Amino acid sequence: MPAEILDTTPRRALVTGAAGGLGREVAIQLARRNCVVAVTDINGEGLAETIRRIGETGAESERIVSDFTGEGAPEAAVEKVVTRWGGIDILVNNAGYGVIEPFLDATYKSWTRTLALNVTALAMACKAAGRVMREQRSGRIINITSPGSRMALPDYTAYTASKAGVDSITRAAAVALAPYGVLVNSLAPGMMDTEMQRSTEADLARANGRNDLQAFLDERTRRIPLGRRAEIAEVAEAVVWLCLDAPDYMTAERLNMSGGLDKD
Repeated sequence: MPAEILDTTPRRALVTGAAGGLGREVAIQLARRNCVVAVTDINGEGLAETIRRIGETGAESERIVSDFTGEGAPEAAVEKVVTRWGGIDILVNNAGYGVIEPFLDATYKSWTRTLALNVTALAMACKAAGRVMREQRSGRIINITSPGSRMALPDYTAYTASKAGVDSITRAAAVALAPYGVLVNSLAPGMMDTEMQRSTEADLARANGRNDLQAFLDERTRRIPLGRRAEIAEVAEAVVWLCLDAPDYMTAERLNMSGGLDKD
């Protein structure tokens, strides 16, 4: 395509849960791909580091410190993006929460906190961004789900139930927005070396009476057909592909990236 007709307008992106881990890496990779990027998280200090890293790419960014479980918080974040850049082209719903808790000992507090962030906040963010994208007649939404959404994990039921909700919301939003050219897909990453993953597995080891954490981690890694855990950067590459490069006919799809654990 001749250079003079290439669209060089930066895409406008919002990435949630971007104070570290996968969210930070997605934001940085989007910035490298000619996107302006708003990042949000409850962790302001972590967001500041993400903004610094984005700045190294030369891209514009916006820092939004917010607890997405608050009523109106997801909508406010989307509105901030629209106010600054005139619209929103990409939403990556990465923010997540989960605790190890045996099903028969589950507490109301952990269930409501998990569902509030992983399901309700995500749905409200999809709705808010989707309304703007509907008027633009373009946009892409990517929701981070989990292989656990299709597994029976009695020590992690609130989390897995919430990710099943993410799968359902993704399909519903995709159908609702398809007439307007807006694509909604999800990505299910396997085990990565993130702060949340490390904390979860340490709690899981304790819950199962395993005192040797490294042996426990090694055992879980051996279950992965590829024989290793995912690198954060390579999972982020897949998310960015969905944001920018996936075909325009791809919507309501779930992309598995679990090294062979999730085979459907």
